[in-house]
Amino acid sequence: MFRQEITLFLSFFKIGCFTFGGGYAMIPIIQKEVIDKRRWVEREEFIDLLALAQSAPGPMAVNVSIMVGYKILRTRGAVAAFLGTVLPSFLILLGVAVFFSHISEDPTVNRIFKGMRPAVVALILQPVFSFARGLRGWEYGVFVAIAGAIWAGASPLWFIAGGIVVGLGYTYWRVKRGLGK
Repeated sequence: MFRQEITLFLSFFKIGCFTFGGGYAMIPIIQKEVIDKRRWVEREEFIDLLALAQSAPGPMAVNVSIMVGYKILRTRGAVAAFLGTVLPSFLILLGVAVFFSHISEDPTVNRIFKGMRPAVVALILQPVFSFARGLRGWEYGVFVAIAGAIWAGASPLWFIAGGIVVGLGYTYWRVKRGLGK
């Protein structure tokens, strides 16, 4: 009866267990599981889910898991995917808090965490470059320019505001010319 819910739960539990570095680091693993392995969603739909998950409050990886679960099995799927995603982190943090309160003082542990930083950065950048490959020529140029400006210290809010202005202007222009919305 609950076979699909268990499959969803275990898939996202596995993702939650083997991902270190937060929500953005989980995205390539979620992508591989739900698009490539399970074929629960198409690549284009996954990109839409990512955009929606980023606009919703809360951790992005959790939001993506909820949306994928909801797409598959509605409310039961959303709950199963949510629990599968958050339970590993919760249990790990609970174990660390209960049994290893002195962990922050251990120099070996500090060196291990510092050594993981480059891997986490690579996990975050992988989906960015993966999605950028699908862009057309001019879109790729705009993407690189905006990414470079943000990296150099420009506030992303200016790009969001600019995108809103350009989108409204373009929509107004299309409506005025009778091309629809």
